[in-house]
Amino acid sequence: MIRLFVGLGNPGPEYELTRHNAGFWWLDEVARSLKTNLAMDRTYHGLVARTAVNGQTVWLLKPQTFMNLCGKSVAVLARFFKIAPQEILIAHDELDIAPGEAKLKLGGSHAGHNGLRDIHAQLGSDDYWRLRLGIGHPGDRSEVINWVLKKPSLDHRLAIDQSIDRSLKALPHLLAGEMDKATLLIHTSKPPRPKPPRPESMPQ
Repeated sequence: MIRLFVGLGNPGPEYELTRHNAGFWWLDEVARSLKTNLAMDRTYHGLVARTAVNGQTVWLLKPQTFMNLCGKSVAVLARFFKIAPQEILIAHDELDIAPGEAKLKLGGSHAGHNGLRDIHAQLGSDDYWRLRLGIGHPGDRSEVINWVLKKPSLDHRLAIDQSIDRSLKALPHLLAGEMDKATLLIHTSKPPRPKPPRPESMPQ
């Protein structure tokens, strides 16, 4: 089962609505679903919530170290409470997936994501779960930093919010350790296709 849910983002109001904070947005919704509140805990360098589900302690964490140092926050909490990498889920923004879609995977490359890169280094392992929340790609590698640190368009923000809502349906499976069921549910929850425009009526 997942014992530690982590949402990645950057602290501060200037970053709150930027694409790079999609993981923060997701974790806020998890906290609402579990009826718990996040509070700053300097020991773990982040906003933390502790709750119990079916008698098992579950942790929620939003590192407040900025993205490229977030591994310190994750590793300190995981080591203190003896949480294995396979019991950790990291929710983060994903350039290679379109807004409105989400993917769940275990292990693999950090693919240049600075948050995952630091988590790899601090945990000494890539064997943790990732919930990849699609934010789309600007189409030019030189524009990536500018893209992730800007607010998405209204259409993209709505699509991301909808993917977050759909992925939360897998939360009971994540908490129960039913990762195959969670993966199937998240991967088959596609955004609805836009309806084609209605043809204008012909003049009589």
